[in-house]
Amino acid sequence: MAPPPPRRGLSAWRRARRVVLLAAAICLIPAAISFLSAVREPHNVGLGVTSVEWMRAHGGNGIVSQIENWYYTLTAPAKGGAPLKALPQVGVASAETGAKPAYRPPRIKPLIHPALPGEGVWKPAAAHAGGRPPVLLTTFRSDPEYPQFVAGVAWIDSARTHLAYVPGLAEPPEIEHRGPAEVPSRLRDRVAATFNGGFPLETSNAGLIYRGQVVEAMVNGIATLVEYRDGRIDIVRWEHGEAGSGHVWFAKQNLPPIIYAGKLNPNLSDGPEWGETVNNAVRVWRSGLGIDRRGNLIYAAANYQTVGSLAEILRRAGAVRALELDINEDWTTFISYRHPGAGEPSNLLPEMFRPDTRYLTPDERDFFSVYVRPGQGW
Repeated sequence: MAPPPPRRGLSAWRRARRVVLLAAAICLIPAAISFLSAVREPHNVGLGVTSVEWMRAHGGNGIVSQIENWYYTLTAPAKGGAPLKALPQVGVASAETGAKPAYRPPRIKPLIHPALPGEGVWKPAAAHAGGRPPVLLTTFRSDPEYPQFVAGVAWIDSARTHLAYVPGLAEPPEIEHRGPAEVPSRLRDRVAATFNGGFPLETSNAGLIYRGQVVEAMVNGIATLVEYRDGRIDIVRWEHGEAGSGHVWFAKQNLPPIIYAGKLNPNLSDGPEWGETVNNAVRVWRSGLGIDRRGNLIYAAANYQTVGSLAEILRRAGAVRALELDINEDWTTFISYRHPGAGEPSNLLPEMFRPDTRYLTPDERDFFSVYVRPGQGW
């Protein structure tokens, strides 16, 4: 009996499958090389975070964000719980002086009664700051429905300090004069605080001006932290086009404003502006920066916050304009220094994930440094 004829269709399918698999493998080679190159570069975060950031920068932002939304939704905190008996200790006790007291922001009115000791009371971040501390710190319980949530807030005297934008090792990706990606040794005698710089440019789809040069085209309508060439700092809703003007020294954009003209953005509860990353209604570590009526900066951060509750924290602290900065525990950082020379660094909240020495060694992400102006002393 003659053998059956060969099954040519099956053989053709196998050959086609092999060709497709081989083509796919060849296409993945550049991605594999890029990924291996990325993880071999110097980092001060783990492999998992590095991998996620690589995925975001190479077209996987939507996938990563969806997974994060699922995770934070499933692990959302329950309302209520046992009341706190004490707040984290921040700053130092104010020294009594005979000089006329300088302006200080009003205490933040507690939302939960009775107030805990020190709640909403501003304290100097530095040990020997005198009657006009450059940085003040406080904490308060930010939501009566979640009495265990604690917000950390810092107030920065813009007349006594200078704010500097510091590029990181990897962010922004293309920039001239990158610098050391840490607080320079020559400036540590004057550094009063450091804090995280906001979303990467690939994630925010916004602009950056550095040393007067456009690194990424600016976007109208986006909240922008800007320093003008005369040294003045402001937070604005950008309306100056892609290139801005020659009066700008640096400008970092990050999503639409969350507070403007003293009012919360009406889209905070249900708007598309914050949908490119973790959803605006998901409770996660969030940080933001505002400016008060006198032009002083206000930084705020807390865990388990929506973008709306973050905006409310900043508004209650006195911000009339504000933007969201970074979210997630890996990136939310505010560090103050109790002594000149970056001595005795301290995170604003003890639950902050990154070490308080973060910006004293090269960091992959950009950040801001707060320096006491020359001649101001501590």
